[in-house]
Amino acid sequence: MSTLEILQFPDPRLLTVAKPIAQVDERIKDIAARMLETMYESNGVGLAATQVNVHERMFVMDTTEERNQPLVLINPELTWVSEEKTCGDEGCLSIPGIYDSVERHASVHVKAQDEHGQWRTIEATGLQAVCIQHEMDHLMGKLFVDYLSPLKRNRIKSKMLKRAKG
Repeated sequence: MSTLEILQFPDPRLLTVAKPIAQVDERIKDIAARMLETMYESNGVGLAATQVNVHERMFVMDTTEERNQPLVLINPELTWVSEEKTCGDEGCLSIPGIYDSVERHASVHVKAQDEHGQWRTIEATGLQAVCIQHEMDHLMGKLFVDYLSPLKRNRIKSKMLKRAKG
């Protein structure tokens, strides 16, 4: 199996809204497996299909310290969010080395299909809840820098463009 290329901010393809997946077939299972391999190799805790230029509603994640509980979420929908919010530093594999504070719901419930097409509901708190919200934003064409001030966002964009030029 081979890893996938992760799009880097400010690549405009990261702004694409992902389309629902009609059927969980071998193609989707293969993409999910390659996304997990890419996420683990990149030391990430989550990776949305949008970030690897696949514009379908799917993301993978593993927020465990042991890195041994991979989750594949296909056609995810938030069914409940807590009123309580939490604020913490977030990073992103599409914006490597950049971290900033983002406010998120402290707890969420997400309904999604797994890699076998079975529907399940996950009740998440802490890092897992933050990761779910972060990856779902990707599926809507949104990045964590969109929560920052225009000044901060433009500084990050400039830094990423300089980095890309070498």
